[in-house]
Amino acid sequence: MLSGAVVLGAAAGACAAAAVVELVGDPRARRWRDRGDRDREREPSARLAGVTALLVRLGRRAGAPVAHRELEARIAAAGAPLNLTPPDVMALKGATALAGLLAGLPLFASLPGRLGFATLLCAPAAGFLVPDVVLARRARRRAERIAQELADVLDLLRVAVEAGLPVGRALAEVGRRAGGDFARELAAAAARMELGSTRAEAFDALVARCPVPAVAGLAAAVSRAERHGAPLAMALEALAVEARADQARRLRDEAARAAPKIQLVVALVLVPAVMLLVGAVLMQSLAPGS
Repeated sequence: MLSGAVVLGAAAGACAAAAVVELVGDPRARRWRDRGDRDREREPSARLAGVTALLVRLGRRAGAPVAHRELEARIAAAGAPLNLTPPDVMALKGATALAGLLAGLPLFASLPGRLGFATLLCAPAAGFLVPDVVLARRARRRAERIAQELADVLDLLRVAVEAGLPVGRALAEVGRRAGGDFARELAAAAARMELGSTRAEAFDALVARCPVPAVAGLAAAVSRAERHGAPLAMALEALAVEARADQARRLRDEAARAAPKIQLVVALVLVPAVMLLVGAVLMQSLAPGS
């Protein structure tokens, strides 16, 4: 039979371990999770692609509705995962709605009264919205990565422009030499121009795929330089400085939000762990025969 001291000591250890994981492991774990998500987004598994293709075919056979332009913008902001088109995503939404309906049928039979009907109605709606949630999550994470890479890539682009390279060649060289999502998008914009797209069309696609304010500023700066002969290098330098200021502001905001979380963990986990440990020691010392 376990004594009270042993139980209190085990509880104290569990609380302390939870606090250590929350305070120390969370930032690193988040970075590793983000890195893992980034790798999974860059190189999607064959199983995921196969399941998605199967759902798309199922949705098209079920008669998915026609896509709208807003969905096309969301897909572009998410980086067009798995090369999905708006009709593909609408078909996928129809398939996930059907899957939600099939998943809700057993709950409808087991839940009592109106709760079963509500589940049967909500399950297809939730399934229909799942692709939108995934696209929004991917677009948000992608925008965060682009914002982190923006300043360095803009500096490289400024150096290339100051070296005398034309804009298309500068985009291609920076995209080839630099790493990251934004550099790849610059290389893709350069490839579009080489294939016959106008500079305005290439930068419109770049802004759609990189929904960050500084990227829109880059497109406007290139347009002014082409139309009015404004110096592009100075505009790129100003955009890079602004991007670094925004990044520093985000880091300060994250640090400010982290302080209350740390205090909450200390108050709710570490302090009870210490109290439980002290109680375990006192109970052990007051126990008969100690």
